Amino acid sequence: MNSVDSDTIAAQGGRSVDPVSGPSVLAAPEFFFTRENLDILTSSLVSLRGQVNSNPSTAAVILAGGSGERFGRGGGKQLLDILGKPILTWSAEAFDAVGDVGLIVIVVPEERMDEYCRQAIDSYPFVTPIIMAPSGALRQESSFAGINLVPDTYEFIAIHDGARPLVTPELVSHTIAAVRGNIDADGAVVGFPAIDTLKVVSSNNIIGTPDRSSFWTTQTPQVFRSEIIKRAHSTALAEGFVGTDDSALVERLGGKVLLVRGPRDNIKITVPEDRAPAEAGLALRLQERL
Repeated sequence: MNSVDSDTIAAQGGRSVDPVSGPSVLAAPEFFFTRENLDILTSSLVSLRGQVNSNPSTAAVILAGGSGERFGRGGGKQLLDILGKPILTWSAEAFDAVGDVGLIVIVVPEERMDEYCRQAIDSYPFVTPIIMAPSGALRQESSFAGINLVPDTYEFIAIHDGARPLVTPELVSHTIAAVRGNIDADGAVVGFPAIDTLKVVSSNNIIGTPDRSSFWTTQTPQVFRSEIIKRAHSTALAEGFVGTDDSALVERLGGKVLLVRGPRDNIKITVPEDRAPAEAGLALRLQERL
């Protein structure tokens, strides 16, 4: 995959900072966990302002059909309260605040659609139209269900894990722009360079240490041209191929997918230990909006 340099520097407070990937809120999470700070933030939650352009070109598909098995919470973790809001609400708000997103499709268990709407959507002032799609047994099936509800009038589809509540409108817009700005690109994936030493293992034995400079950890959102991602999913379904993410399906067809550098703190809440850094990151976002 090719990489897109997102190190566009903006002046802020006399310092040069990356508007997308820095600074990381994970550097010193203890700073954000004073009782006083949390009391202030949870008593005055500030939402992002929803907006929709007159002619939006992107639809968002947010995957929220996971069982939450690894988190140890039956029925999924997307409704877990983080600083006064469900995880899913935090994720959806970021897309609602991007004017180029004209539709949000949230993929959830079919039998729980009313519950998800009531707890994570209806109680909040979303502006972007939101519809629900039934999730499948596999992530790929859920993604396929979501993109199939996107009208062909949308040029791009952004796919996001509902359990990544720290996604920002800036990151969403930046990833859409990466695809729009490169006529040869079929999609773009958010990620960051691997920072840990990697080992190749067989039967608990280390058999190699690859050069980590060529490895990146990928996240979401992943943004694709609508036609290619729909064709990639249909082809994978017809041929019985299951990929680890949506990008793998496009790559399999020979599509060109860019890699957009994103922040490390755009974490996915998977296990209970992920909750504390997610709360730290969201607390900082709220503090900046007060």
